[in-house]
Amino acid sequence: MSDVAIGILSFPALLGLIFLRVPIGLAMFLAGLVGMILVTGDVGLPFARLKSETFTTYSSYSLSIIPMFLMMGHFATLGGMSQALFKAAAGFIGHRKGGVAMAAIGACAGFGAICGSSLATAATMSRVALPEMRKYGYEGGISTATLAAGGTLGILIPPSVVLVIYAILTEQNIAKLFLAAFIPGILAALGYVAVISIYVRIYPNSAGTRGRVPWAERLVDLVQVWPVLVVFALVVGGIYLGWFTPTEGAAVGAFGTGLIALINGGLTRKTLAESFLVTARSTAMIFFIVLGAAFYNGFLALTQVPQEIAAWIGGQGYSPWLVLVCILVFYLLLGCVMDSLSMILLTIPIFWPVIQGLDFGFVTMADLHAHRAADAFAAGVQLGPDMLASVQQSLADGVELTRDQIKAMEIRSVNSGALYRINEELVAIWFGILVLIVVEVGLITPPVGMNLFIINAMDRKTPMSETYKAVMFFVASDLFRVVLLVLFPAITLILIPW
Repeated sequence: MSDVAIGILSFPALLGLIFLRVPIGLAMFLAGLVGMILVTGDVGLPFARLKSETFTTYSSYSLSIIPMFLMMGHFATLGGMSQALFKAAAGFIGHRKGGVAMAAIGACAGFGAICGSSLATAATMSRVALPEMRKYGYEGGISTATLAAGGTLGILIPPSVVLVIYAILTEQNIAKLFLAAFIPGILAALGYVAVISIYVRIYPNSAGTRGRVPWAERLVDLVQVWPVLVVFALVVGGIYLGWFTPTEGAAVGAFGTGLIALINGGLTRKTLAESFLVTARSTAMIFFIVLGAAFYNGFLALTQVPQEIAAWIGGQGYSPWLVLVCILVFYLLLGCVMDSLSMILLTIPIFWPVIQGLDFGFVTMADLHAHRAADAFAAGVQLGPDMLASVQQSLADGVELTRDQIKAMEIRSVNSGALYRINEELVAIWFGILVLIVVEVGLITPPVGMNLFIINAMDRKTPMSETYKAVMFFVASDLFRVVLLVLFPAITLILIPW
């Protein structure tokens, strides 16, 4: 049996282990270990590789972001930020039809901006919003579905733990990925609000009403959310402005939310110890999955499966858009049976080389020339009248600049290598956001949507069937958003500098 065949057969073996309820990190590790033994014919080599793989994986400086963001979410909960966000949102829109559910979405978006974890966002906001929705006559299905969908904003609105993992796997800039996720995250929240508005009109008895809150009380509640705005602006804004690296930003955010929790009285010696313990457990779980994925992906690299798949697809002449759609559909199906982090770690090392070899043509050489020329004009480049008219005519016609024009404007980095690097980075960022969204859909897609089980565990009175029925409206919103971002990549990339 060839090495490639062994690599391909490892996929059904791995899925079989997962269906047998073997922890995903252990399943990937075992698949990689047995596969390496079969490929190399040496029992000792895989165990020797384990030593180097463990050191290489855990010595990544970027991984330190994960426990910092997780701790930031715990401190934010202790600081009462989730309650403040929900109360402020409910004060402004709670009196509308479905307004309390809409407020829960807004609070999830705000909490996701300082948390980075979908499950943590769903669990935290459920404690705050579920009692309120019951109080005002909301049916169990729409209540649980709203919070399950709202929880997904935790991994889409930056900062995001899953985006950090994706950035590490594809060697992309974390700050740019956070920036690219901002507009899709806002669209997600607005889409969920629209879904609630439609749902309560189709099912008028599914939601009760709440009285208006006086404007004076609304403004007081709004002032209470200032810690969230400060932390978000400090962390995300500081990363974008270059004040500190993403890792340093995560540490600053954890310190800031901890300080706010201490001031608000939520952080005591006991809760601090609990926060450290919960963060350590979550981090250990994630890191073990990362190690298992690294070991399994090392085995796949040894068999050359990713390269062979990329070469085969490239040789078939398929449209890049068709390949992309097939990959996204695969993610949607896989999301029904697997959690988001596992999907990212398992599939990105296989799919990214495939996407990397496709030409989506986001930026042409003429576009690059025009972009660099605009930078040169902004920097105050001086040209003679004839050359200036010539350059302006070329830019107006949308054609590439000539060598003489490029030399006169002192433009650098406009060769084919620079064009390839720009396109590769833009495709990586765009693909990452698309993957993040379809992975997010998996969190609320029956039968194994992790967020659905989290919410169901907190609201035993609501049958899972009712949650499944209502959540499909939110899944439809997500799918519409995926189509929108595929058709119009500029929505994702408009804020990315190149």
